[in-house]
Amino acid sequence: MKKQCIGAAGLFLLITAPAIPHAQEDSKTTALQIEHDSTPAGTQPSAAEGDGLEEKLAARVKFSGLVEVEAFAGKDFLKEKTSDVSLATVELGLDAKISQWVSAHVLALYEEGEEDDHLIIDEGTITLSDAEKTPFYLTVGKMYVPFGSFASSMVSDPLTLELAETRDTALLAGFDEAGWYGSLYTFNGEVDETGKDDTINSFGANLGYKLEKDGWQLDLGAGWLNNLGNSNTIRDHIATTSITVEGFAEALALHGGFRCHGWSFMAEYIAALDSFQSGEVDFNGRGARPKAWQLEMDYTTEVSEREITLALGYQRTEESLALGLPEHRYLASVGIGVYDHATLALEYRHDQDYATAQGGTDENAHQVVAQLAVEF
Repeated sequence: MKKQCIGAAGLFLLITAPAIPHAQEDSKTTALQIEHDSTPAGTQPSAAEGDGLEEKLAARVKFSGLVEVEAFAGKDFLKEKTSDVSLATVELGLDAKISQWVSAHVLALYEEGEEDDHLIIDEGTITLSDAEKTPFYLTVGKMYVPFGSFASSMVSDPLTLELAETRDTALLAGFDEAGWYGSLYTFNGEVDETGKDDTINSFGANLGYKLEKDGWQLDLGAGWLNNLGNSNTIRDHIATTSITVEGFAEALALHGGFRCHGWSFMAEYIAALDSFQSGEVDFNGRGARPKAWQLEMDYTTEVSEREITLALGYQRTEESLALGLPEHRYLASVGIGVYDHATLALEYRHDQDYATAQGGTDENAHQVVAQLAVEF
């Protein structure tokens, strides 16, 4: 068993090493069929009929939720101290199986300080597929396109996510078969080329492979996006500078993950393949070509019947100063399953800014955060 874990770990390191100097897994929604009441008018359904309807709904409709409350204290690059308690995240989800071939997914999201503190529909999709008959599926609607993996056990989002997470209304065709998964997708991004019409002009693809055998798991994947300017962070930045861009900056995403007997190792690399023009996203007096990567090691075990996860991580960016991202980030965290579906996590984060010659402060920032999370 140990030899198998060591051999698999060697394969993982060999494949991911060139990318170090994140696909979101394609998922299929499940769950709701509302049947017409065939009871004749003027009569009441029996208790048995009512119980049957409840059973059908329970089998086809799944409700879920997440609540995260955080307390933090720290010091930023300007040496200013901050501390607060916040309702960091609230998610309410519904997955419904409409028929054998049709399912729907809705996720409402609240994040304190975001979207004017309003609850928004973060995701809303319809999927056409029957997993028992075909590995292929078609999903349309508001979604996070599968560019990047962003896997992490930390409280803070990884810098790869901060750089490249992309949410839009898209059309996606994908497959999931024998460990292989992938997709092609397209959408009309908010960032357009100067002088061009407002049309569907953004495209992407991802491909990955998962292997699970004898106590260990391996996940390797790659993704491509024709316009990194449509990522959430860069799109918001461009909206304050040039509004449009002279040309699209393509981007590449690579990720690898390995698990064996409680140990987890994750690596991810995301990079623009082209530079933005000066005035769109700048770095050191010229157009930036942003990159980000992360390395993380976790260990999960049980102590007194409570699951505990210890994690260490290192993250880095290049040419991402204009996006408000640090150059280096070091993290350590511990998470404890205090009750069923309830987790308490403590994280320490140390950031290093870009050098003054590059427009940064060359200073350090620190933050300690405690998070209580409940999933249902």
